[in-house]
Formats: sequence, C-alpha cells, structure tokens
Amino acid sequence: MTEVYKHYHIGYVPGVYDLFHIGHLNLIRKSKECCDYLIAGVLTDELVEYYKGSKPYIPMEERLAIIKAIRYVDEAVVVDFHNTDKLDAWEIYKYDCHFSGDDHAQEWQLLQRQLRERGSDMIFFGYTQSTSSTKIKGKIQDDI
Repeated sequence: MTEVYKHYHIGYVPGVYDLFHIGHLNLIRKSKECCDYLIAGVLTDELVEYYKGSKPYIPMEERLAIIKAIRYVDEAVVVDFHNTDKLDAWEIYKYDCHFSGDDHAQEWQLLQRQLRERGSDMIFFGYTQSTSSTKIKGKIQDDI
C-alpha cells in the first residue's frame, strides 16, 4: 500500500550520498514527490570523517555534482559545521519538511518536535533494504 503524504512547498533532504545507489535515489525521488522545491544537502568530507570516523570514498565535490544532476533536485547545497544541525539548516533554508530515511526515526524524535514548533514537519521514508553504502563498502573490502 502506498502512503499518502502532505504536500509541502520547500523540502530538505541532507545526506552523505557516498557510493550513490538506488536507496539514495529512492529517498530523493520520494522527497521530491512531496514538495514543490527540493533542497538536497551534501555533507563535506570533513563532516563525514568527524561523525563516521572515515572519509567518504567519493570526494564531496563529485558527490555534489552527482546530486546537482538529479532531476528531482532543485538546489544542492554543501552541509558543513555551520549548517549540519537541522535547526540551523531550518534557519537558513526555511524548509517546510525535512526528509530522511527511517533508519534515523528513533534518534531524531526530539528534533522532530523542535521542527514542528517552528512549523516544519519531518518525514521518514522506508529504508531500501536491498542495498546500502555499508553493504557496498563491505563488498569492496571482500573483493580486495
């Protein structure tokens, strides 16, 4: 059964988007289906290394170029230490809805309430089970 979501004016979907795969595309496509204007944030290499302990395989400039080329994306922005916090990003972009994979649903409940206080929603889409960057990286390591 297909879920029906409210339609928003401005949507925001940040991510690393390393080793771009169908799960990333599904997230971006579903986000665009819910809004008129979609802003996709791409995390810097430094930010990824800070949070995940390792740099992405694909440099930020290349990941940003890939995201900019996707027809569902109206604007691609760099996410660094000044706008990585979702509330800081809301102050900059004034988005009506923040989109994410449901792998973050439990950890972002407080953030979801804080965004609602500002008039913005947060929607979590189902995680694409068939693939992930972690699975791809594991396969690469197995093949080495």
